[in-house]
Amino acid sequence: MIPAESGDLLATLENAFDFAQRQVRRLIEKYPDYFPIYTVGGKWHHSGERWTNWCEGFLPGMMWIFFEETGDSFWREQAEHYSRLVEPRKDDRTVHDLGFLFYHGTYRRWYDATVREGLADPTIREVVFHAGRTLAKRFKEKGAYLRSFVADESLFIDIMMNVPVILYTAIETNDDVLMDIASRHCATSRRYLVRGDGSTAHEALFDTQTGECLRQTTHQGYRGDSCWSRGLAWALYGFATCGRLLNFRPWLETSQSCAQYLLEKLAGDPVPPWDFDAPEESRAQKDSSAGAIAAAGLFELSDAVVLVGTDQARQRRYLRDSALRILAALCEPEYLATQDADWEGILKHGVYHIHKGLGVDESVMWGEFFFVDALQRAIRHLRSAR
Repeated sequence: MIPAESGDLLATLENAFDFAQRQVRRLIEKYPDYFPIYTVGGKWHHSGERWTNWCEGFLPGMMWIFFEETGDSFWREQAEHYSRLVEPRKDDRTVHDLGFLFYHGTYRRWYDATVREGLADPTIREVVFHAGRTLAKRFKEKGAYLRSFVADESLFIDIMMNVPVILYTAIETNDDVLMDIASRHCATSRRYLVRGDGSTAHEALFDTQTGECLRQTTHQGYRGDSCWSRGLAWALYGFATCGRLLNFRPWLETSQSCAQYLLEKLAGDPVPPWDFDAPEESRAQKDSSAGAIAAAGLFELSDAVVLVGTDQARQRRYLRDSALRILAALCEPEYLATQDADWEGILKHGVYHIHKGLGVDESVMWGEFFFVDALQRAIRHLRSAR
């Protein structure tokens, strides 16, 4: 439940933000220069399978957010150090996740910090541009999509969260080729991964010779035709960001459609199951990371929704209140690990890859980051509303 008074909720969220700082400090002191993906039994350091390497931006991303909110030089120093460790991945052509690494997490936030300080450093922003150009090399002309890390014929909904690093680069450098790649990828994802009711597929497979979309399928959802909750949250947030960056109504409307589907499904419980179409017993497994991404994405959409629709104030209030409802639930002891001294993560009950048995009912690094992202947005919103 959301606390009855906004002041009570603000205090709850501020306490969660403080706890997140303590847990991240604990992580880097215990495992210096280590980039985890998921916990095992609540512990970050283990030898479990990674499946793919996509999470290095989230730890320094949280540090940048902590610095943005506290001004604490400790977080600035750590954020710069961990960001530098990630920099070589600007040339990584094996993954589709460079937006997570360099737009959401590290160098774009670093550059923004220098801008706020009146000391804009173009060499820092150039790292973001480099990553954007690298990611754009994954574009498949036949089919018009950025291929996933799995195969040439594979398009993931997750990539909608990574397209912004290409869009940002295109906008800031006036690169029409990059703009075309990013825009066409968004259009393809909207057509083949977002369904008419606002639900989403995890993956679409294409004929690489003709560019024809063959079918929807999944790696991490229940079925090819089901709605994997984290994928839905990726779509909600990703289309909102792309729509905001381009001031483009169709992407914002797509995000709104995904948000409406999500919120209808969460009417009875604000924390989503790992897949909305899984059998009832399986749906008992929550995915707190999907809830955290969705909450941050709802705030992202609320910041852009002024561009769409007629009753803008009502829409923005609805989206923000819905995000606060999710966050309030995630701050309960069931999810926030404040009462478990041995648990090293921030949020419990996250899911990485249920079919592989990786990070199931654990803390997951993207869940940590987007929870902190959502907390920052919510705290700023509630403070400004005082």
